[in-house]
Amino acid sequence: MCNKSFTLKHSLKKHLSTHTNKKSYVCEICQRSFRVKTNLNNHLISHTGEKPFVCEICNEAFAQNTALNLHLRIHSGDKPFVCEICNRAFARRVYLKLHLLTHTKEKPHSCDICSKGFSLKQSLKQHLRTHTKEKPYVCQICSRRFSCKSHLNRHLQTHTTDKPYVCKICYRAFHLKSRLESHLHNHAKEKPHSCNVCSKSFSMKCYLNRHLQIHTKEKSHACDVCDRTFSSKSNLKNHQILHTGEKLFVCEECNKAFAHNYQLKQHALSHKGEKPFVCEICNKSFTQKHSLKKHLSIHTNEKPYVCEMCHKAFSMRNILNTHLLTHTGERSFVCELCNKSFTENYRLNLHLLTHTGEKPFVCEICNKAFKQKHSLKKHLLAHSGEKSFVCEICNKAFVHQTYLNTHLITHMKEKTHICDLCNKGFSFKQDLRRHLLTHTKEKPYVCEICSIGFSRKSHLNRHLYTHKKEKPYVCEVCTKSYSEEWYLRKHLLIHAKEKP
Repeated sequence: MCNKSFTLKHSLKKHLSTHTNKKSYVCEICQRSFRVKTNLNNHLISHTGEKPFVCEICNEAFAQNTALNLHLRIHSGDKPFVCEICNRAFARRVYLKLHLLTHTKEKPHSCDICSKGFSLKQSLKQHLRTHTKEKPYVCQICSRRFSCKSHLNRHLQTHTTDKPYVCKICYRAFHLKSRLESHLHNHAKEKPHSCNVCSKSFSMKCYLNRHLQIHTKEKSHACDVCDRTFSSKSNLKNHQILHTGEKLFVCEECNKAFAHNYQLKQHALSHKGEKPFVCEICNKSFTQKHSLKKHLSIHTNEKPYVCEMCHKAFSMRNILNTHLLTHTGERSFVCELCNKSFTENYRLNLHLLTHTGEKPFVCEICNKAFKQKHSLKKHLLAHSGEKSFVCEICNKAFVHQTYLNTHLITHMKEKTHICDLCNKGFSFKQDLRRHLLTHTKEKPYVCEICSIGFSRKSHLNRHLYTHKKEKPYVCEVCTKSYSEEWYLRKHLLIHAKEKP
């Protein structure tokens, strides 16, 4: 009986303190005050760093027992707090409160700098860091800094190999449960989030939010170097790497460096020989998903990304971004040897090979070397004889789509590039440039051995064989050898005309 009265008296005291707003228990370290002593004791653990409550499933430790209980709901999937408007369930009450703001669309906290509104004060604080560039959360492993703690926690999982969330369909493992949930939408082909403007649907709400910026054309993230604006912070970060040229992620097998970790992971598949992304139309397989998307545009001929300046259309956004640099004239990457500038870092790297003379990609059939991998791929088709691109007008077949496009102009007889000196017309701009050298008599390609100049690079390359005396192309009929393949083809016509 006595104990019961004490409990009632204690409850009354606690109740009265909530009305008087009395905070009598003060932390001696940070001066934060609490109404109840137990709350102060729980708070003091945050200063000691002690985490006595450990999850038996994943061994994650917590300072308070309540935090552990909340964490256990991740494993159990328990979501007791349900929204009365849309029946969506949440593991914590605070998440439900945040969700309810999406229905009311109330944004009481505004940014003093850009007037952007936010539902929560914490979201406003996080937003202000985009203006101040403050990044208080530091990774203790690689010293990388982040503007909010959740981004740091997500980053820390890239250092660990632990991926506890496994897809039961394809057995792919993930660091986060949210990543697994979004991945499962790919198998179910569910797209629950629809755009109100164009009715396009998405598997995740973040994808929908990103898509909506296409309609609003809001670009609040500006580059400090070139003042170019972007709709999302991630797009801005990707763009800024173009200016810095920083590549922190290095392949352990071939030492090739990448700007992003996902690029390194995709590159690693090329060493394993894995090509998980298969075209459903022609069964061609690819190591990367974006390569498959790029390939599909060949079948669909879809070009959704249009340049606002010249209305030229492109199949992929990154190609459009590269094209936009032709309008701005921006060339941030400069060669230190000849001061020639380029719009992209990879173009500068390709150019540097002209100075070093390095040709790392070698054909296993004829030992011909190339500076670029795609040049080797193109060359290999000459050995295979595969010509999959066919002209619909004359049925002539070609090795590459670019060759077919060039050929189609011969049917259209379009010559839009006109010489100002003699009014001669050309189908391509590079043909006009080449023609202009006949007027100026300029010969920019000079042989380093005998100083003879040439108007075309191909002519210089042909000339260099005279010094090397190499003749790798041999006639199988009379064993006569030639320095270039087209000489051999011309020679073979002699044998073709011979009568048996």
